[in-house]
Amino acid sequence: MGTATQPAPWSASLVNTLRRPMGQHDRQRAALHLIDWLGCAHLGQTSPTGAVLKRWAKHQVPGPIWACGHPHGLSAGDAARWNGSLGNCHELDDVHRAAVVHPGDTVIPAALAMAQREGVSAQRLLEALVIGYETGILLGLLSGPSHYAQWYSTATTGAFASAMACAHLRRLDPLQTQHALALAGMQSSGVWQCRLEPGLAKQLATGHSAQAGLLAADMAAAGMTGPLAILEGPLGWLAATRGQRDAGQAMALLQTSADSGWRMHEVSFKPWPACRHVHPAIECALHMHLHLHAQGLNPDQIEQLQLHTYAVAITFADQPEPQTPLEGKFSLQHGVAWALCHGSFGLEATAQSALAEPACSQLRTRVQLACGPDQERAYPGQFGARLQAQMKNGSLWTHEVASVLGDPENPLSPAQIQSKSLGLLQGLGWSQARAQGLVSACLQLPQGLALKHWWKLLEQAA
Repeated sequence: MGTATQPAPWSASLVNTLRRPMGQHDRQRAALHLIDWLGCAHLGQTSPTGAVLKRWAKHQVPGPIWACGHPHGLSAGDAARWNGSLGNCHELDDVHRAAVVHPGDTVIPAALAMAQREGVSAQRLLEALVIGYETGILLGLLSGPSHYAQWYSTATTGAFASAMACAHLRRLDPLQTQHALALAGMQSSGVWQCRLEPGLAKQLATGHSAQAGLLAADMAAAGMTGPLAILEGPLGWLAATRGQRDAGQAMALLQTSADSGWRMHEVSFKPWPACRHVHPAIECALHMHLHLHAQGLNPDQIEQLQLHTYAVAITFADQPEPQTPLEGKFSLQHGVAWALCHGSFGLEATAQSALAEPACSQLRTRVQLACGPDQERAYPGQFGARLQAQMKNGSLWTHEVASVLGDPENPLSPAQIQSKSLGLLQGLGWSQARAQGLVSACLQLPQGLALKHWWKLLEQAA
């Protein structure tokens, strides 16, 4: 009797799909995500998380690797942890809707640290970003809503994503890369209790994932091995974290054809500093503000507001009385009220003074939330909302958003992405020339700009 052939582990299919061809337009897209992350990270180093990192770094051994806003270098692993803790501090990070992950938070910090240490080319760095994003998105799609309900999927998938980016930078062979994936899975962590209590644990989790991915690639390169069925095994990652384990669905995702595009192009850029689940509400309110202004009316003449959106948005962002800037970023009610009152939603919108503003506070009390059937059916393929305003004069106004500004169907242009980052850097006190110099250098990376020059620009910005 013959022996039954064991199916190849899912990690083999994943590693194989990450080796398909990549074009110049993919590397150009990666440069835009790098520009976006740099603005977010530099802003993040001025946050409470940045202050914690500065105290932490005093007890770490200095090294040669760039850490955003830190006057001295760190080791590659510590730099990945430092930078990985900064990108999501102000809720301006990029996001893939269907996977519900923020790939840049973990992939870019890990890849930057490994690339600088290994002295790789700009092209290889950008390729590593595309590969890391693909991994994080695939695993977010694979793990599904049941995982996201309990686990902070940006962090859990981020360890795998960072490992694959770093494996590419270290030129690991396919089997070594599978082991790097397995070793990343052994370190994948991050539970959602962090969003129910105050603190900075989300930043700890993303920083850990960036560092864990780098470590996984290094250990695999050194010969350490891991469980190759880390994803689908009976005691593997998906089983442990409530993820989907249907083999047919998994292979449909993991066995991507060689001519398929890369999912980095499906990632959304955020125009406003708030949880992405709040963005549809903000956009609806901004449109309504314009309509009010055109009619010579003001928000005081609104009797009641009803916001219809999908259930996950309500679960994450039902904050009728936000007390802290972070709660303000996760408040549907505040997003609607501030945008209606001011016609904008910038960093000032969630300052302590903004949360206490009388007109905005009063308007928040008139916002009622409801799960909209249309929005619920479309989620997570679309993040949508419908805002309805009952006016005191009896009229009823409605505005609906299906594809939010920054989504692939309603994208920010490359110029708008650059402008966002330039605005953040100049808001920190950078001169226009200094900020433009860094952004322009990023745009030159796909054309082969020497990374040696680019690292110097980053270090001068510390």
